[in-house]
Amino acid sequence: MNEPVASDTYAAQVRRLAELTGRVRSQRAEAQAWHDQQCAAADRAVAEAAEQLRRAEAEVAEARAMVDRVDAEVGHLWAELRGRVGLGARRLGPPPGPARDATGDPVASLRGVRDLLDRAGQPGELPGSTNPLLALCGVAGALFAYALGAGARALGVRYGGDLAAGMPVLALVVTLLGPLVGLAPAKRLADRRHALLGPRPAAIVLVAGLATTVALLVATR
Repeated sequence: MNEPVASDTYAAQVRRLAELTGRVRSQRAEAQAWHDQQCAAADRAVAEAAEQLRRAEAEVAEARAMVDRVDAEVGHLWAELRGRVGLGARRLGPPPGPARDATGDPVASLRGVRDLLDRAGQPGELPGSTNPLLALCGVAGALFAYALGAGARALGVRYGGDLAAGMPVLALVVTLLGPLVGLAPAKRLADRRHALLGPRPAAIVLVAGLATTVALLVATR
């Protein structure tokens, strides 16, 4: 009567062992799958972190290169500004550093500064306040040319001969060039004021010189 009980117990134990073995195998498979998933996720995380680090390093290198270019351009523009200021350049001091709250594209800002310096460096036309000086240049040129012509005529009268015939012609030519002579001091005036002797200033000189020449010729007829 005991043998069937023992057989049943053994069979039950075998079945239980088989069930436990299957459960362990299943749990082991689940653990392996979980481990594989975690390793794959960790690998992806490491790859993403490495890619982010690579991009960050590239951005840092680009930003450093941009800073170097901006600093070099700032130094160049500052040196150019000091050269144009001249004796007052000492008061400018060193180039300014970056502003803490600065925003926007520094390249566009530097381009604007460059355009401003270029426009500031281009000489403009003489202002209207110099019109009396320009007219005076025309008058002075006409007087100077007339004086040279008078001297030429005097030489012709003094030495006679061919000079007596040629010098009056030469004197007339020199006198008529009087309005143009005034352009020389007018050009020097414009250069001293870092301006251009444009059409308007030149016309003032020529008109004043021509009026003076005509007045002198009429007065000495």
